[in-house]
Amino acid sequence: MKLVPLGDRVVLKQLEAEETTKSGIVLPGQAKEKPQQAEVIAVGPGGVVDGKEIKMEVKTGDKVIYSKYAGTEVKLGEDEYIIVKQSDILAVVE
Repeated sequence: MKLVPLGDRVVLKQLEAEETTKSGIVLPGQAKEKPQQAEVIAVGPGGVVDGKEIKMEVKTGDKVIYSKYAGTEVKLGEDEYIIVKQSDILAVVE
């Protein structure tokens, strides 16, 4: 089974949170803040959304930073994904 986003939606897979701080302190699970960095897994076709022409500017495999409270979390098998609108993606990490 695979996720195929519609319209201007993008499927992201969250990158793992850092286990230790730069100073070497190990963080327990609940103390870790969810990372806002993810990898693009699938991209919708774009097109006309709410009367506006939307051109998709991200592609599969891009590393991106997205809004903190954006999207819908989806669990598919063992994997967890986040489905966001393209406008919730703030930057592409190069």
